[in-house]
Amino acid sequence: MNKPKKIPMRKCLGCGEMKPKQELIRAVRSPEGEISLDLTGKKNGRGAYICRDKKCLTVAIKAKRFERAFGCAVDQHVYDRLLTEFEQE
Repeated sequence: MNKPKKIPMRKCLGCGEMKPKQELIRAVRSPEGEISLDLTGKKNGRGAYICRDKKCLTVAIKAKRFERAFGCAVDQHVYDRLLTEFEQE
């Protein structure tokens, strides 16, 4: 008798819903302090998850949830880069 495989769940910074990890995009703060989107989910650093919906990203930016998740101030140009990366994805 096999146990069902456990599906890792993560919370979206935008809507606050718990969803399977594969359905979300990971934003990562590298040890050097650079913030970017991690489409592979394997980059080294502190991660935070966001839905694949642009609305969730804008809500998370407006509420400064990335700053809270990463524990550091995030410049506006980083948010602009995240938005352009999100649109290209």
